[in-house]
Amino acid sequence: MPEAADDALWAQGWYRFAHCIASPNFGPRPEGSTVDLIVLHSISLPPGVYGGDEVQRLFTNTLDWDAHPYFQQIRGAQVSAHFFIRRDGALLQFVSCDARAWHAGASNWRGRANCNDDSIGIELEGLEGETFEPAQYEALSALCAAIAQHYPIRHVAGHEHIAPGRKNDPGPGFDWASVKRDLGWPQEWFPGA
Repeated sequence: MPEAADDALWAQGWYRFAHCIASPNFGPRPEGSTVDLIVLHSISLPPGVYGGDEVQRLFTNTLDWDAHPYFQQIRGAQVSAHFFIRRDGALLQFVSCDARAWHAGASNWRGRANCNDDSIGIELEGLEGETFEPAQYEALSALCAAIAQHYPIRHVAGHEHIAPGRKNDPGPGFDWASVKRDLGWPQEWFPGA
C-alpha cells in the first residue's frame, strides 16, 4: 500500500497536478495488495472523436446513452481509470490511487490475476492503432515518474498485454520505445522483456 504520510505531490492518493473529478466506480484494494503495476489504455467516445466530455461522463456515470448510436454498445457500463490524459496533455484524475479503479476487467500480468487489485490505470485519449500526441507522452512520463516516487512500481503494461484477445489498446500506434527512453526504467519492467 502507499506510504502513510502524504508528500507534496500526493494527498490520499490524489495527484496534485491533475484536475480531480471523483468517479463512483471504485472500491477498496484487497488487504495486503502492493500497487506495483501501471496499465496503459486508450479511449475516445465516440471512437475517434476527441475533445468532448464523453469520457468524463462515462467515468462518472452521467453519459447520455442516447446521444450517439455507439453508446448503446456500452450502455450501463460502470468503469473508471485513475487518470485520463487528453490529446493536449491535460490530466484528469477520477479515482484515488489508494483505491481500486475499475479499468482492467478480466486480466492477468506478472503471474497475478485481477490487475485492478494492484494497478494504476491511465487512459490516453486516442484510438487503438492510431498514434498519440507529444503532449500526451510528456504528461504520461511525468505522471509515471510521480507515481513511481509514491508507489513501488515495477511493471508497466498495456491493456492489450493484460487482457490479450479481449483488449487491443493502446495498440500498435503507441510508442513504447519513447516511453521507455523517457522514463529510463529497467527493460524488464515493460512488455516483451
